Amino acid sequence: MREFSVPASFTVDEHDNIVNPVSAHAAETPDHVIFRRLVDGAWVDVTCAEAAEQIRAVALGLIAEGIQPGDRVAILSATRYEWPIIDFAILSIGAVTVPIYETSSAEQVRFVLENSGAQIIFTETDAHTETVEQLRGKLPELRQVLPIAGAGTPALQAMAEAGAAVDPAELDKRLAGIRSADPATLIYTSGTTGQPKGCQLTHSNLLYEVRGAKACFPSELAAGERMLVFLPLAHVLARAITIAAFTNKVTLGFTSDIKNLVPTFAVFKPTLVVSVPRVFEKVYNTAEQNARNDGKGKIFAIAADTAIEWSKAQDTPGGAGLLLRAKHAVFDKLVYGKLRAALGGECRAAISGGAPLGARLGHFYRGVGLSIYEGYGLTETSAAITVNRVGELRVGSVGKLLPGNSMRLADDSELLVSGGVVFGGYWNNEADTEAVFSDGWFHTGDLGAIDDDGFLTIVGRKKEIIVTAGGKNVAPALLEDRLRAHALISQAMVVGDQKPFIAALITIDPEAFPGWKQRNGKDSGASVGDLAEDPDLLAEVELAVKDANQAVSHAESIRKVRILPVDFTEDTGELTPTLKVKRKVVAEKFATDIAALYG
Repeated sequence: MREFSVPASFTVDEHDNIVNPVSAHAAETPDHVIFRRLVDGAWVDVTCAEAAEQIRAVALGLIAEGIQPGDRVAILSATRYEWPIIDFAILSIGAVTVPIYETSSAEQVRFVLENSGAQIIFTETDAHTETVEQLRGKLPELRQVLPIAGAGTPALQAMAEAGAAVDPAELDKRLAGIRSADPATLIYTSGTTGQPKGCQLTHSNLLYEVRGAKACFPSELAAGERMLVFLPLAHVLARAITIAAFTNKVTLGFTSDIKNLVPTFAVFKPTLVVSVPRVFEKVYNTAEQNARNDGKGKIFAIAADTAIEWSKAQDTPGGAGLLLRAKHAVFDKLVYGKLRAALGGECRAAISGGAPLGARLGHFYRGVGLSIYEGYGLTETSAAITVNRVGELRVGSVGKLLPGNSMRLADDSELLVSGGVVFGGYWNNEADTEAVFSDGWFHTGDLGAIDDDGFLTIVGRKKEIIVTAGGKNVAPALLEDRLRAHALISQAMVVGDQKPFIAALITIDPEAFPGWKQRNGKDSGASVGDLAEDPDLLAEVELAVKDANQAVSHAESIRKVRILPVDFTEDTGELTPTLKVKRKVVAEKFATDIAALYG
């Protein structure tokens, strides 16, 4: 059994907590710009002193509303400036933050509120408020709904008014009473494999994450750096990196307008980007698609191959040869510079998590001058437990352990972890907690490989392993990652459990489809469904399949594909808020299509 441990390079004391930096920053550097807030389309600076004042005002308001240490307070909102203000306020009084994705259905909202016993919920929109109000009869513990925006008094103002009569000394007393072992947040899993479970993370868990991240990215998480947060703050990755950035005085901006990220990047100019792989895939695919539409598809393809070749050469003795360096320099001016400009022009590093990135994309981005440091973690590990870092980057792996943690592989290659970032158990769910722990080790459910230097590679999800009728074990993630790398493909789901061969369901990217139709002389009004059997479209998809199959053995290769008439989306239920495919939902929804593959 292969096992690795990395001792902590820091300490977490009994009285430590993740909100102490709020008052510390205000005292030490009151005029430092800690947030930039979008107001009527313009970015407005918010200093450490101003942020601390707002956080204290909301915290006093929560005390006025009767929230006690340990009580749960929910936030149902997209990523926006008010989110961390409310979060820090909840934590400041010893209460527990319960994030809820803004895209959650009424039933999902009801489950989280009922299961957590939340007493107050902050809602972003009138629609969110209406959803919760309609559920009030089923939620006896919920006492108040506070709108962040929309109709009525904004929550920050309402809380400030409510807390005006509270003695500030009460807040200081609450802060002093917080212990590192106290619960800080209750984050519900995305529910891809069943009913969501509440992961209870303590201040200590998050402190290990924050201090471990700083040890891995000392210059990226530092005062003067800028980070634009656009992932859902209900997700543990966005939340943890936001707290880490705040703790280290990185200037933070927030947006949930994913469609306008590129123009937002141009104005905000982040130095660090944190994202899930699908966003990096979309940036690449859009650039390739635009090049094809402009008749420069071949040039882009050569530029991409050159970037990948150059990146791979960095891992060999001597690095890139003279000819490769010359080609790389030419494409840096023609192509790569434009890609860097799309991220604001000043981004020096990116962190990816939440799903596999794939080695090809990793090499491509390093080759264009933007290294992506891929990490691995779960809600149960407070976000990352391993990560690549500056000076220690192995493309295709998810890096090495954060300090203060351990990992080992079971006999079946399942990854087991323990350490400071690992949670203590699921909320009010002893059975599921006992099922995932053995001898102090948490069973991640992921299959891994660890090399001699301690770099972890994730092979696949244990429950997602496909066993063909011939007994061949196939991890679908590798094939799916390579398929999604094609500019025309939006999503892919590999199937074949107990079947004679591997096949795949494919969806077409709605943004790339019009350009493809124009280049191939198809009716501009034709839908994907109309062209699902079109020889040219099938031939294009087969090219992607051929490339994907190069990564696996013949027995694991995809033999047939079926193009679906619709894309997978979060709204229609096939994707989680972090854009992972809900395999069970897709299998049920498209059962007829899967059956047709083997008909």
